[in-house]
Amino acid sequence: MNILDRFRLDGKRLFVTGGSRGLGREMVLALASAGADVVLSARDPSSLEQTVAEIRQLGRVAIPIPADMGDMTDCERACQAALQHGPIDILINNVGGRRVNIPTAELPLETWRELIDLNLTSTFLCTRILGGEMVRRGDGGRIINIASISGMITNRGIGGRCYETAKAAVIQFTRATAADWAPARVTVNAICPGMFMTEPNQRWKRDHPEVIEAAESQIPMGEFGQAEDLGPLAVYLASDAARYVTGAAVVIDGGYTLW
Repeated sequence: MNILDRFRLDGKRLFVTGGSRGLGREMVLALASAGADVVLSARDPSSLEQTVAEIRQLGRVAIPIPADMGDMTDCERACQAALQHGPIDILINNVGGRRVNIPTAELPLETWRELIDLNLTSTFLCTRILGGEMVRRGDGGRIINIASISGMITNRGIGGRCYETAKAAVIQFTRATAADWAPARVTVNAICPGMFMTEPNQRWKRDHPEVIEAAESQIPMGEFGQAEDLGPLAVYLASDAARYVTGAAVVIDGGYTLW
């Protein structure tokens, strides 16, 4: 077998949350390029349809499910809808975000709960429903949780610490679930991105340029990552090439956490 064949995803079906923009979109397109068919959810129907069109141009099946994955009722509905299209072999829990810059002493409990649900509870619920089906089916599977280096460090000069808290919990949930489901050959890994110039960070740069400039100055490689840098890593973790990798939290940050 050619070593590159182990990275192929032909015959696999992917479900990804927040898959129409930014890092999610790039991972979707990378996995589709490797042969996977895709079911994807996002809140914005227009960006969802645009990404679906790009996937279909690659010759893959693409099924959109408009949903707000921060709403647990909608999240569960989207997962059940995905299963109506057949078994899910690969799950990427990508949806999330900081969204606020509010100091802890001023952070409303309602906002805390909303962002914990968006970043953590949605990951649990999708894993329980779709990953649980992988375990019951008995054919193995791949789960990739998009955490963050913010689950390992504290970002400087910015509020909204529900984000760091949730992403740290995602990393530990990844490890615990990996241990539980390893006998079923369902691997569970986390990707921990550093600073990527996604749409949210472009907004932060406009609104709080000092935060972005300070963060960029701390990256040994001297620049923010590009969204397409995440695609190859996601393909690896989704493929047979990563058959023996589970419970890992893989950092991709240009060296930011080295200092």
